[in-house]
Amino acid sequence: MEGSKEHIVMLPFMAQGHLIPFLGLAKRLQQRFGFTITIVSTPLNVQYLRTAMAKDSIASSQNSQIHLMELPFNSSDHGLPPNTENTEALPLSQFVNLFQSSTALEAPFRSLVSEITVKDGQPPLCIISDVFTGWANDVAKSCGTVNVAFTTGGAYGTAAYVSLWQHLPHRLTGEQEFCLPGFPDSCRFHISQLHQFLRNADGTDPWSRFFQPQLSRSLGSFGWLCNTVAEMEPLGLDVLRKYTRLPIWCIGPLIPPRMLSTESSSVSGSGSRIIGKHTGREPGVSPEKCLEWLDMHSEKSVLYVSFGSQNSITTSQMMALAMGLEDSGKPFIWAIRPPVANNQRDEFQAEWLPQGFEERMTQTKQGLVVHKWAPQLEILRHKSTGAFLSHCGWNSIMESLSQGLPIIGWPLGAEQGYNSKLLMEEIGVSIELTRGLQSIITKEEVKRVIETVMDKGGKGEEMKKKAAEIGESIRASVKEDGSIKGSSIKAIDDFVSALFSTREGGNFSK
Repeated sequence: MEGSKEHIVMLPFMAQGHLIPFLGLAKRLQQRFGFTITIVSTPLNVQYLRTAMAKDSIASSQNSQIHLMELPFNSSDHGLPPNTENTEALPLSQFVNLFQSSTALEAPFRSLVSEITVKDGQPPLCIISDVFTGWANDVAKSCGTVNVAFTTGGAYGTAAYVSLWQHLPHRLTGEQEFCLPGFPDSCRFHISQLHQFLRNADGTDPWSRFFQPQLSRSLGSFGWLCNTVAEMEPLGLDVLRKYTRLPIWCIGPLIPPRMLSTESSSVSGSGSRIIGKHTGREPGVSPEKCLEWLDMHSEKSVLYVSFGSQNSITTSQMMALAMGLEDSGKPFIWAIRPPVANNQRDEFQAEWLPQGFEERMTQTKQGLVVHKWAPQLEILRHKSTGAFLSHCGWNSIMESLSQGLPIIGWPLGAEQGYNSKLLMEEIGVSIELTRGLQSIITKEEVKRVIETVMDKGGKGEEMKKKAAEIGESIRASVKEDGSIKGSSIKAIDDFVSALFSTREGGNFSK
């Protein structure tokens, strides 16, 4: 494989949870095969990726072969606020406008791939596009190459997401619980696990008109790459393979290599423990301060709380969560953002929390409240962190389980409800505190669930043991010792071999 002469073009969807795994995949492909990689997106997303690459000093030597190229995009043409090119800080009501706007990138993307083909004297080895950009298949065919769909989520969550949007089974049954095409009959889904947009979809609504054609077109790809580990979710992988009837290559986890090393995360000196700002964002509290705070606490005693890059909860839920955290007596780090009814760029108001809450937590050292962004990788990797209260976004799940940490689930949208179901029912590493924004929670329930997971003995102990086993399998998947390859290393090699075999067989234009 003469990788250095080959070119791969990548097209991520316009959301942070998609951009960062694409960058991780680009680095892995470039490092292993020497390919030239071009990641294509809109100007502000390219700027975001450029910042993330500049701050990742470990990968700086690779960056000369990873290129970023812009596609023209004017948010106001699509009913979006000025300078809006991804989901960050976008009101939920306007998400569908952003999704629909992504189809306008087809023509400029086709022109760009054609230019690359002329410049290189041959088509790219492949296009790797997000599953939400099914139109990239048409571009690949017209340019004489193949498109490979990349799902930045796991196999189980992806299979559920695709099947739900394609079949809308909850509309057919009218029941609270229902079977899902592709899944065993014993694996029943509940209406509360669906985001309200999907719950209300009828096939003619704006969300259906976007997802149904795009996902269907992605099923026409050469194959699918999946950001998971084969040993971690065998049922999900089996369902996804049978549902898509395509090759599935599990090439995860796409997280920084330092997260997968076995060296202690609590060695003296915080500098050696900084993983790097791989998301391109400045945290509200420095990694050094977080590490110093964690050093004060005993092993596996700290709960980390975060709802991801674009989620928050309601004011009443935030109040109950704060009171439950305080009453539990457990030390915690909470990455907090304004409640959902507020502009996420606004300053945080003290009235959204119990009176004097932050001051008490600082004084007693029970809690560290971090506004906006927290250095999540460093927190999860520290020996004092014992569990993660999470929205069950897939990147957060992989980061948590890679460290052998159990999860308290609070899914809020997208495929998070199905991820939470996977973690509870198939893997056994999670308890769900609640679901969504409509639920009412009490401080007593928060306290009870935290104690179940964090205290010794009982169900929490079983979850910790299983999470540790999953952590081992995640790390093993990317190890290579001579001819012995971890499953994810073997999968990415098999993927590239399949591309070359197809090119040599002259099948690219078919």
